This record gives sequence, C-alpha cells and structure tokens, in this order.
Amino acid sequence: MSRVVPAPEPDDPDEPPPFVRLAAHPLRWRLLRALAGSDLRVRELVARTGEPQNLVSYHLRLLREGGLVTARRSSFDGRDSYYILDLDRCAAALRESGEAFHPGLRPGAGDSPTFAAMEESRPGVLFICSGNSARSPVAEALLRQRTGGKVAVASAGTRPRAAMHANAVRVLREGFGIDIAGQAPRPLEQVTARRFDRVVTLCDRAREACPGFVPGLVWAHWSIPDPSPASGSDEASYPAFERMAAEIEARVRYLVPVLASGMSE
Repeated sequence: MSRVVPAPEPDDPDEPPPFVRLAAHPLRWRLLRALAGSDLRVRELVARTGEPQNLVSYHLRLLREGGLVTARRSSFDGRDSYYILDLDRCAAALRESGEAFHPGLRPGAGDSPTFAAMEESRPGVLFICSGNSARSPVAEALLRQRTGGKVAVASAGTRPRAAMHANAVRVLREGFGIDIAGQAPRPLEQVTARRFDRVVTLCDRAREACPGFVPGLVWAHWSIPDPSPASGSDEASYPAFERMAAEIEARVRYLVPVLASGMSE
C-alpha cells in the first residue's frame, strides 16, 4: 500500500510540508502528544486514545515512515515494542514548516534580519492610507528604522490631510525614538513617478480607492482601524494610537524577512 502522506514536490510552495500533513490528522496528533511525554507500547496508546489497535498501529506506521517516531524492542519482553518520539526531528520539522509558511518565522528572523540582499537591490515599499497623517507615515518610519535605510520606503495618502496627527508624532517619539514632526502628508500623485516593488494599503478606504495602482507591483493590505476618533481629545485617543503603532510594528517586523528573501507574495 502506498503512503497516505506522499513526499511533496520540492519546488511546489503550495504543497503543505510533510510534518503539517502528518500532524494535522487528529489521531496522529494525539499519538504525537502522548509520545511527547513518555515512550509507550501500542496497547498503552490504544488505551489513551480509545481507538482500535489496528487503527493506532496504522497511524504509528505512517509516523514511523515520516521519521517522527521510532520503535524499539523491550529489553524485558522482546515480544513488545516501545514507540519513541524523535523530538529533535520534530523540532527541525516544525522549523521547516514555519519557514515554508513565512520567512519571518525562521528563528530570529524578525529580530536580526540579514540585509545583504537588500543592499544590492534596495527594494522599494510604498505605504498608503487615506490621510497619510497617522497609519502610513508610522509604517514608513518604522520600516525605515528597522532596515537602517536599506529599503526605499515612502508613504502617501489618497486624500491627504493638512498635517500629521499629533498623536502619530507623539507615539513614534515616545515609543520608538523617531521624530516625524517636520514631515507633511503627501498626495499619492507625488510619489507615482518613483519605483516601488511593493505597495501596502493600511486602511480599507485606501485599498478600495486605488485598485490597480501601477500594474505589476506586489500588493498587500493591512486592515488597521483608524485611531483618530470622530470627536474627543487627543489625550483620550492616544491609547488607540499606541495599539495602532504596536500592530504596525509587528507587521513591519514580519515584512522585513519577506523583503530580505525577495519573496513576491
């Protein structure tokens, strides 16, 4: 009988990694969890899962073929075998699965990215929101800071406001040591002549207002709520700006490894 979980094509990024397909089955996941705490015999795994022995043995065989589980004869009763989880192999498979999912999930990728590829290509990123007074300039500033200027980054607005929001200026200064007080919102038309490899919209209005802007670019959308209240003081709305900046910072942190790897989507 052929394996239920065949090896994926190595160049097919849409194929789930072997570990994901193995561990995703509910019974195999329960067997892995049980073996993570102790080496066990088949009858003990049957008792723990409440499943028939032939079914447990079948899925143990798949886990063995996948390299996650081994079997060793009991030194007391050679008719019995203990099943053993290879935790090193599981750890490696989990890392491989994370890397296949997103380059930012490589160990340490978000904290210590490699910028060698960026230094040669200097990718261009444009952030867009409606007013270019809060979300997109915050994203611009945070990406520029994190990449040390190795990314050509800009921001613009579909309907730019007259000035930066005071809370956007404050949250960057207090939270990240960045000063954008002298920066003014830009209209989208001001940056259309520049070369960008990736466009990121940060509000739903901007995404729907400029579909197809400069064909051939990689597009992404971050649906981030507007922190500016319809009414109320800047002081009352400042916590919303802190939450906005924290979410953008996290997204930027994961964007950097994508840019460094040259991924197109």
